[in-house]
Amino acid sequence: MTPNHQDERTRIRQAIDRLLTGQATTSNGSLTAAALAVEAGVHRMALMKRHTDLKNEFYERVRAETAQIPETEKRLRETVVKLKQTVADKNAEILELRQQITRLTLAGAVLTERLNDAGDRPGTAGNVVRFPGT
Repeated sequence: MTPNHQDERTRIRQAIDRLLTGQATTSNGSLTAAALAVEAGVHRMALMKRHTDLKNEFYERVRAETAQIPETEKRLRETVVKLKQTVADKNAEILELRQQITRLTLAGAVLTERLNDAGDRPGTAGNVVRFPGT
């Protein structure tokens, strides 16, 4: 581990402690990875890529020490709820379309049967044109 890498890890751990105690010095104090990166003075992608374990530790501590759900998890949960509603709506729509197909198929069968019956009875051909030999 390079000294710079170790220095980043130390700054991130100190930033975690400051954020969790409500003593943010350079960030807005929110309990997010973006605020943690600002508070630690590291690039956000460095936190996400090189220090994933510290980011995860931060979120675990947020959940354990503040009894709060991290913002990213809140957004994901909201998205899941919306997606579940969308799936339920689409399933209801599919069911309605299937029922409509069944009704239309039955209506077509009834009309075909009536058309055939009308063509078989003398004088009731209606608007059915029969060709010779049929």
